[in-house]
Amino acid sequence: MDLRTWEDHRGRVSTASGDVSYTDVGEGPVALFVHGAGTNNLLWRKVITELAKERRCVAPDLPGHGGSPVSPEQDLSLNGLARWIGDFASAMALGPLDLIANDTGGAVAQVFAVHHADRLRTLTLTNCDTQGNLPPEAFRPVVELAERGQLAPLSVRLAADPRKAQAGALGGGYEQPDRVPDEVLDAFVRPVIGTLAAARQFERLLTSVRGEELDAIEPLLKEFRVPTLLVWGTGDPNFGIEWAYRFRDAVPGVTEVVEVPGAKLFFPDERPGDLVPHLRRHWA
Repeated sequence: MDLRTWEDHRGRVSTASGDVSYTDVGEGPVALFVHGAGTNNLLWRKVITELAKERRCVAPDLPGHGGSPVSPEQDLSLNGLARWIGDFASAMALGPLDLIANDTGGAVAQVFAVHHADRLRTLTLTNCDTQGNLPPEAFRPVVELAERGQLAPLSVRLAADPRKAQAGALGGGYEQPDRVPDEVLDAFVRPVIGTLAAARQFERLLTSVRGEELDAIEPLLKEFRVPTLLVWGTGDPNFGIEWAYRFRDAVPGVTEVVEVPGAKLFFPDERPGDLVPHLRRHWA
């Protein structure tokens, strides 16, 4: 699905947590896709194109990402973003969910899932933050820049030439960043760091999402029994495969860990064929 067609499926809804821009494609049981910091729902477009004939695929943009606005008072912690998922699902009158998440969205999904297991049919996590690895060591220097207020001005200069993102954290999420279309890079980068005001809100998100919030749900994760699939790229320097197996050993609902050899953080965009068949099997 090209970007123009993707935009034809876009809507906007007001929720208790603020307005949300989302894409809604297909029919059937609802699959809710959550992206992470620095991307937007375009991350899922290829996966959703494959699944739209068998699922109603709904993909919101996180606050301050894609088409979703963010307000200065909005709660951007994991707990706040988990409420945001619930408020969005309620505003959209979404029934039982198959929840799929990547990167920061995976941490948000964990917090939402343990408090709303009754709203889930299944959970699928791709490479993402887990307890003990938030922020991941390789990404910590970026978070430290945000804490010092130095990330925003640097980021705005980067946004002036999105191709420079290939050499940064965004490009590092791809095996072949040079093959990511310019329009996709621009769509990822411009909303979060296109202006100094937007970049300040992005700094706030990066510093609001804290590992203590995952520590707090550890007792609930130990009792979490919703069928959970982990599909994990093995080439990701942020979220190594060892974190998937640690999560599996701690959470009784995990049914399987699928290793995707050499894949990096954003493999749902780059290698959708390595995710879609496993989703189908998990849902079946």
